[in-house]
Amino acid sequence: MRKLRWGVLGVAGIAVKKVIPAMQGGERSEIMAIASRDRAKAEKAARDFGIARAVGSYEELLADGDVEAIYNPLPNHLHVPWSIKAAEAGKHVLCEKPIGLSVVEARQLRDARDRTGVKIGEAFMVRTHPQWLKAIELIRGGRIGDLRSIAGFFSYSNANPANIRNILDYGGGALMDIGCYPIFISRLIFDQEPRRALALMERDPQLKVDRLTSAMLDFSSGQSVFTCSTQLVPYQRVQIFGTRGRVELEIPFNTFPDRPSRIFVDDGRDLLGSGIETHTIPACDQYTIQGDLFSRAVLEGGEVPVPLESSICNMVVIDALVRSVESRQWEECRG
Repeated sequence: MRKLRWGVLGVAGIAVKKVIPAMQGGERSEIMAIASRDRAKAEKAARDFGIARAVGSYEELLADGDVEAIYNPLPNHLHVPWSIKAAEAGKHVLCEKPIGLSVVEARQLRDARDRTGVKIGEAFMVRTHPQWLKAIELIRGGRIGDLRSIAGFFSYSNANPANIRNILDYGGGALMDIGCYPIFISRLIFDQEPRRALALMERDPQLKVDRLTSAMLDFSSGQSVFTCSTQLVPYQRVQIFGTRGRVELEIPFNTFPDRPSRIFVDDGRDLLGSGIETHTIPACDQYTIQGDLFSRAVLEGGEVPVPLESSICNMVVIDALVRSVESRQWEECRG
């Protein structure tokens, strides 16, 4: 079975800790090259992971005729510029989230995709994790009645000023880094786009990035609320409420590849939880699944798991939330 030949732009933590080893374990993905502006870092990563080629510039990687697809885990402000360069070099692109810094940027990337004919997708690995597929199945199947509300929480603690997530010019901050997840999941579960959005944001006085953001999204059939933070105790949870029940995902985003995931379905018979049923999802690596499905879309035809049309809609909501912080009122979710 032929594998898609991948190159990796940079040696970001998510690439070397999670995505590269996961994709190497896939059936349809081969990591054959890695680039860093510090060639020594690329060579070390190549040795560590048994990657055939290491190069000292992103341009050299994009010029490699054997590389068919690019994984882009660069800082947020480099997502769109280097993904466009990759597309113009004829490479398919899987780009980390958020896809860019604004909906304007996201549309520029879509235009590059359409102009070059390559496939480009956003790396929301949760989209294809079996626990989310199961949650959607339960909700669509009527287990909780009519869907009305989603509540999410996502936090970690990192106040290091040198970390790219804490650099404002790089697109740092809680909303961009992790707030994009509950936005994406809310859109996915409601299967529609929010009409308007409201946000409250607290910025770190030194770093200037948002360290605590809470938001509300207004859908035609319900509401979604979430809080995200980069300076709180690490925690994450999503609860989905209907007229007759509730679905709760224990670890909704950063699932462990070597441990089962759990979904709790509560019929609401009492507040003590006697009506809770637990669904256990076998351990799997969501990055392996993501890579293989993207590779299959390229090799066999079809759509990538998270196409740019969805990415643009996610950025529309993020832009609306940023405007809401400034205006202190509801903002329409419009491009």
